[in-house]
Amino acid sequence: MKKRITALALAATSIFSASSFAASPVELTVYTAFESDLLDRYKKAFEQENPDISIKWVRDSTGIMTAKLLAEKENSRADVVWGLAGSSMALLKDEGVLDSYKPKGLGDIKAELVDPETGKAWFGNQAYFNVICYNEAVAEAKNLPKPDSWQDLLDPVYQGQIAMPNPASSGTGYMQVSAWLQSMGDDKGWAYMDKLNSNIAQYTHSGSKPCVQAAMGEVAIGISQAIRGAQLKNQGAPLDLILPEGGIGWDVESVGLVAGTDQAEAAKKLIDWSLSKEANVEYAEAYAVVGHEDVKKEVANYPDVESAMVDLDFGEMANDREAVLAEWSKRFDHMSEPKS
Repeated sequence: MKKRITALALAATSIFSASSFAASPVELTVYTAFESDLLDRYKKAFEQENPDISIKWVRDSTGIMTAKLLAEKENSRADVVWGLAGSSMALLKDEGVLDSYKPKGLGDIKAELVDPETGKAWFGNQAYFNVICYNEAVAEAKNLPKPDSWQDLLDPVYQGQIAMPNPASSGTGYMQVSAWLQSMGDDKGWAYMDKLNSNIAQYTHSGSKPCVQAAMGEVAIGISQAIRGAQLKNQGAPLDLILPEGGIGWDVESVGLVAGTDQAEAAKKLIDWSLSKEANVEYAEAYAVVGHEDVKKEVANYPDVESAMVDLDFGEMANDREAVLAEWSKRFDHMSEPKS
């Protein structure tokens, strides 16, 4: 009788252990450059709908995360890349780090935020944009005209009155430099930046700082993030947010499947969810322009940035990055603020 009880107990333990093992969620390693304060929100929302899958975040800046993925190309430790710039994703695709995939719900995502090439491998979650932050009070006091185009900023009247981000340290700065080079052509783009440099007060190491400087009256004009400009204007700053003739720089935070992952089924579920309406509602808490066609967010004083987007080749942005930044630094880095 005792042996029978022991056998039953062992069987029950075995069944319990097997059940516990079966119930353990699949863990996905997700590489990201999302802001740290967003990670818990997105993890919780996804896992609530997919309790059989858990997210393990690995986070760093866009440049460092891109380099990490390239270095691990032959033995990748990630299953999904989620929240990395489209320009980086294009490079990762070209290098074979990302696998092509057709997610569920792709038809609901704005076409301009999706990998434009065949064998699509990255898909936009939200986009971010530049504007000219123009301090109307400073301009009036200094008798400065309102600029309507990028060319207007070359007027000597603006000497020492313009700030913009250093593209080597700011993605915001790099996407605007890329926009100038792609829309004007290399020769005219570099010639434009040479002339603009004569009016630059300082290149900052923060994408939002030029608009902050304009809002505080330190300069009249900041080439900076549209969302930061809207926030400052909503707080009472005397700013006009200008979409200049010639178009604005922009980029898109995206998701993609890492080639060779042994968790492909779970990884694809995450990618599908990341493009869903539910996920885009989460994005809209922090971003003004999200990928899903049916998710809109009204942000007071946010300009119609989508009407002013430069037609950018993200692959070109990625492949030319090292050379462009080397040339930019050689020409203009002496005007940058000291690094803290």
